[in-house]
Amino acid sequence: MKLIKAERHQVKLRLGLSGASGFGKTMSALLLAYGITENWSKICVIDTENNSASLYSHLGDYNVLTLNEPYSPERYIEAITICEEQGMEVIIVDSITHEWQGAGGCLSIHEKLGGRFQDWAKVSPRHQSFIDKILNSTAHIITTVRRKIDYSLDTNGNGRTTVIKHGTKEITREGFEYELTVNFELINDKHLVSVSKDRTGLFMDKPEFVINSATGKKLKNWCNTGKSLDEIKKEIQSARTEADLKTIYDSYKNHHSIIIPLLSLRKKEILQSIEKASENSNIINPNQIVK
Repeated sequence: MKLIKAERHQVKLRLGLSGASGFGKTMSALLLAYGITENWSKICVIDTENNSASLYSHLGDYNVLTLNEPYSPERYIEAITICEEQGMEVIIVDSITHEWQGAGGCLSIHEKLGGRFQDWAKVSPRHQSFIDKILNSTAHIITTVRRKIDYSLDTNGNGRTTVIKHGTKEITREGFEYELTVNFELINDKHLVSVSKDRTGLFMDKPEFVINSATGKKLKNWCNTGKSLDEIKKEIQSARTEADLKTIYDSYKNHHSIIIPLLSLRKKEILQSIEKASENSNIINPNQIVK
């Protein structure tokens, strides 16, 4: 273990948008995406919602990748990879609910395995691979998720059972929100949002508002504060020891998917340089031989 200096560096956004059907998740995601990149051609929607993403084509020439069942974690991972390979700067996953509850999703996989508690040992790693793909993506990721009314059955002092409403709950595995930079909740069909999580500090404790492209620009400016990826690459290239590379690895965890290959290459160069220097030191110079 080693103490390192805290330093702000540029990051890719991991945004969440949740809400009931008709509350404007897809349009809000598209407006956010455009504010982030200001280039419709660099945006792709992974559409699991019956081609609903194409309903907003009047906004701009963004890309759509239709994802049909089975909605396994691996198919979501493949779809995100395709978007990355095509150079997309913002990927909208609309929605992640199907990965959890849809046909061929995690709950379906668990049921087919027998539905026992121990069967989660096979399902959970597959779901975590999907989460890891989102967290380590080279693009900004916006996820949408459906919400449902959350109820419980309570028994009062007279022994009567009553249904208690507890608001709404996201339809995905519990805890997903903790992985996000910002999580917006659409609260009505007027597209008003509140913020349930905000690592940026831009929206927390603010009144409800309607998302537009300016919201995306604010987030982009926040992301671009700090050390850029190009500066990190220069830092890797200037490293002289394996210890230097380890420090860089520990300092920029949000960039691991990009910098690990660069660190490996630089490590190889350093080791080759050490090996070459060692070979040269073992060469006997005839002029130095004392007769």
